Amino acid sequence: MANITRWNPFREMMTMQSALDKFFEDAPQQWPDWHLGDNALALDVDETADHYLVKTDLPGVNPDNIHVTVQDDVLSIVAEQPEQTVEHKDAKSLVRERRYGRFSRSIRLPQAIESGKVEADYKDGTLTLTLPKSEESKVKAIPVKVAGK
Repeated sequence: MANITRWNPFREMMTMQSALDKFFEDAPQQWPDWHLGDNALALDVDETADHYLVKTDLPGVNPDNIHVTVQDDVLSIVAEQPEQTVEHKDAKSLVRERRYGRFSRSIRLPQAIESGKVEADYKDGTLTLTLPKSEESKVKAIPVKVAGK
């Protein structure tokens, strides 16, 4: 004998809400650039006791078109890849998927750095920045003295 379940519109809405919640929880993993935008640079930032190491991929970008600045503990990277159009007689482009234009990213660094000692290396399409921490911002161990000795 078949069971008959009474229709409950609220149960249907809760099922739909759960499905939407799951979709948006998984979205950042499915689309990594979704939260950055189309022209934002993806960064890897690592920290050691003495410096920060920042890496970003800029394949094919001329080093003259890469600009790095540090102001008030904010690191900014701006790069530009001009559109490369190739015109052929009696031909047209069918697919154009390579990215071009202006790409940028700014992040606030957790500690002050020595802006005069920043190093920027560009090799094989990867920009690597070494940002030394300032002496004032480094963690210093303070010896504990025993009273009366």
